[in-house]
Amino acid sequence: WAKGHYTEGAELVDQVLDVVRREAEGCDCLQGFQITHSLGGGTGAGMGTLLISKIREEFPDRMMATFSVVPSPKVSDTVVEPYNATLSVHQLVENSDET
Repeated sequence: WAKGHYTEGAELVDQVLDVVRREAEGCDCLQGFQITHSLGGGTGAGMGTLLISKIREEFPDRMMATFSVVPSPKVSDTVVEPYNATLSVHQLVENSDET
């Protein structure tokens, strides 16, 4: 989570936001954003929540809906998945309208 949110994800988030801005400018009536991501790994959990917070800063009056895949010990036994999910849920509560 930390790599995706603070280091590697932070290096990429501006490029991703440029693409989001271009898409938003092409819309006639932008109502909001839908984000689909996983909460178990670093990219969806760390960078995903960073991207959501940055979009919220730039478009505070638009709807933010997230569709999150939650980790399960029946599917994967990666040790850090519960930590990634826990850290991500806090960000989702703060920055999304629907999760």
